[in-house]
Amino acid sequence: MNPSHPRPDILWLERTESTNKALRSASGALDNLSVIAAREQTAGRGQGTHTWHSTPGMNLTFSLYYKPVSLDVQDILSITHAVTLGLRDYLADNGVQARIKWPNDIWVDDRKICGILIENTLDGHRVHDSIIGIGFNLNETDWPADLPNPVSLKELTGRSYSPSDELRLLAEKICRRLSLPETSDGRRVLQEEFGKYVFRLREER
Repeated sequence: MNPSHPRPDILWLERTESTNKALRSASGALDNLSVIAAREQTAGRGQGTHTWHSTPGMNLTFSLYYKPVSLDVQDILSITHAVTLGLRDYLADNGVQARIKWPNDIWVDDRKICGILIENTLDGHRVHDSIIGIGFNLNETDWPADLPNPVSLKELTGRSYSPSDELRLLAEKICRRLSLPETSDGRRVLQEEFGKYVFRLREER
């Protein structure tokens, strides 16, 4: 599949433990930029030991398969740049201005709307493929008390959204950005734009 003309293939599962695991097990038969999404994810992971909260059928929990033709390991961060900026593009289209919390969370003001977990497989000095797992708060309004700062797109805009429709729009935004990492000019554009919107929490410095 040519990433410059993104029409990602999307497979919806009713229930799975983890879309990253489901996608990895099927990766040998998948086209580049294929997506596996779940209405319910029973063991979704965040960074480290964190889990991802999502009421079944309300939000977007999905993984995207990215297999570059030729991307050096030293340029691997350009994948993060492309994915986070694609998410920011989608939010901007919905009237929401977002920032990127280093390395790969999406925040609106001081609240988290999206988390990303990227698992890369290397082949020598090259990136063989990437499994890009994304949890996006689309319609959620019922938050666990121990989550300090979540927010959903519905809470920001007052609208309800169709997960299937929004996933296709969001995936296309990410796929357009993933056409850039394999050229030096594309990586430069991604890095410069990423630098405008990324921040670290004070205690992480």
